[in-house]
Amino acid sequence: MADIRIENLRKEFGSFVAVQDSSFTVHDGEFLALLGPSGCGKTTTLRMIAGLELPSSGKIYLDGEDVTFNRASARDIAFVFQLFALYPHMNVRKNIGFPLLSQGMPKAEIRQRVDETARLLQIDHILNRSVSGLAGGDRQRVALGRAIVRRPKCFLMDEPLGTLDAEFREVMVHELRELHNRIHATTVYVTHDQHEAMAMADKIAVMNHGVIEQFGTPQEIYAKPATMYVADFIGSPPMNFMRFTSGLKSGDTSILLDGVDVAVPEIHQDMAESELALGVRPEHIRFSDASPLRGAVYGSEYLGTNQVVAVETRGSLIKARVPANRTFRIGETVGLEFNPVKLTLFDCTSGRAVPSQLYQETRHG
Repeated sequence: MADIRIENLRKEFGSFVAVQDSSFTVHDGEFLALLGPSGCGKTTTLRMIAGLELPSSGKIYLDGEDVTFNRASARDIAFVFQLFALYPHMNVRKNIGFPLLSQGMPKAEIRQRVDETARLLQIDHILNRSVSGLAGGDRQRVALGRAIVRRPKCFLMDEPLGTLDAEFREVMVHELRELHNRIHATTVYVTHDQHEAMAMADKIAVMNHGVIEQFGTPQEIYAKPATMYVADFIGSPPMNFMRFTSGLKSGDTSILLDGVDVAVPEIHQDMAESELALGVRPEHIRFSDASPLRGAVYGSEYLGTNQVVAVETRGSLIKARVPANRTFRIGETVGLEFNPVKLTLFDCTSGRAVPSQLYQETRHG
């Protein structure tokens, strides 16, 4: 396996810019998820790494070698597509072994490699079956087997679970991560599903309109989103935003929200009369009768071990994740308390997080 390094990668289709000057590194053995909505540039980025698209500018390095303009066949990369693209006239064994047969490998070695791969994927009992009669989960394992059997430098996966139903997808998320752990494969995985990315990835690149909004571990991206887009895209429910206008100065440790002083991490730059937003995750909100920040219960969603309660304040609709054993009446007034070390301030004009003491420690600590 090998590192993948991307430097200032850009792709234009006429006047449309699909990927804008992306740079990141996937270290040997890491699992990276390219996460974002349809049209954000994640699949185009993956296809450029694979050699299926040529970049307009920028560099692609695989194991230290510049492969930017190498043909796909010269990059030693295995690609797993959303559509399995299996050969229906071949059985499972022949589908998995076909890449080795195309390379002219001896039949005895092909059989040995196919047997090893099938045992790894726990499909050795269906090697002689036709792929056309297999369930979706088994067909996906065969597609993975065809990629694994080559023992490439890295694996590229383009929404490989997208056609599976919810039950199969949950099983395959677990199996893909277990497989990654066993073979220690350098993997780039494209998905629009935040749950897949958070469950499997070591690092996540959140993309929007061709731009990588944030690159980091799942924990970093969830706890300290770099932009309002990331904060809204990651999390279910997503981060709450409460907008306000205030002349914050460097060193301030509180803001005025709905006429109430709210403690925040220490600010590290002046924000002269800027429109800002206070961001807080639902689980970092507590109901307290003593809090002067008030709102009326708008509705609740029971989730078994907890519930999500929507509260309407003077300027926002806030969702809080609270214990399931407490009951609320629609219209009931409640007090809201926030954990100050878990808050993030955003500049509404740029959409980016405002530098604070906690933010600096998270990024550089």
